[in-house]
Amino acid sequence: MDNLVGEGTFGRVYRSQFNDGKVLAVKKLDCTVIPFQSSEDFVELVSNISILHHPNLNELVGYCMEHGQHLLVYDFHRNGSLHDLLHLSDEYSKPLSWNSRIKIALGSARALEYLHEVCSPSVVHKNFKSSNILLDSEYNPHVSDAGLASFIPDAEFQTAEQSAGCTAPEVDMTGQYTMKSDVYSFGVVMLELLTGRKPFESSKPRSEQSLVRWASPQLHDIDALDRMVDPALKGLYPAKSLSRFADVLALCVQAEPEFRPPMSEVVQALVRLVQRANMTKKMLDGDASRRGDDQDQDFI
Repeated sequence: MDNLVGEGTFGRVYRSQFNDGKVLAVKKLDCTVIPFQSSEDFVELVSNISILHHPNLNELVGYCMEHGQHLLVYDFHRNGSLHDLLHLSDEYSKPLSWNSRIKIALGSARALEYLHEVCSPSVVHKNFKSSNILLDSEYNPHVSDAGLASFIPDAEFQTAEQSAGCTAPEVDMTGQYTMKSDVYSFGVVMLELLTGRKPFESSKPRSEQSLVRWASPQLHDIDALDRMVDPALKGLYPAKSLSRFADVLALCVQAEPEFRPPMSEVVQALVRLVQRANMTKKMLDGDASRRGDDQDQDFI
């Protein structure tokens, strides 16, 4: 294997180029996290993951088990993770546009909707976060690690994210993961897309360290919302689209799980947001063409 590209909850991921020139991502599972009692356990895990098929999931394309190592092979996505794009990009990197952020949110929501409401039995992701959203060359999102955590009992599944603002409050209290806790984690990712901030930043003042606690009271205040938006966007977003986006994510990060919407409702809300934005863009483009205005009308 060639280059180490990342290390996550379940092990290290390497970029590997094969003889035919194809580049794939190889995940070397950490057997202290997923303790396989036998080769049959690993085969069962692979079997469960291999039946998950959705355009916005990072699908398994192969596996290998030898010399005590357990490897999972996935497509390699050259734009890396959403986390790295939002939080580790340098000043010369092109920031994500508002359009791209909504596209990523909608695609990721569709992946969770598939896991929760199409798969039978339902699959709870348990580890949904921006570093598990991989982006292809066109910035389509592909959610990774789907099905991996389901192999581990809730009581044994502990991640650093539990203290880093990614997981729902009831998980911290009970250790139990549900579809509603996935919805909360999705809301946290939406907040990252909105603000450009990490879920938890210890360098911030105490009142601002938790992204959800800091942002939630401000999500329905238009002026506060404008101040919260990722500065990298440089004001290039439509106010109505921003407000509707905030309304959706506010529902997702509610403290009480029963008040969070199912992912199908989140998808519907984001689809409506995109449709309204496209309609507005067409109207503006039509006005611009009638005026002979050649200026770029980007979604505003």
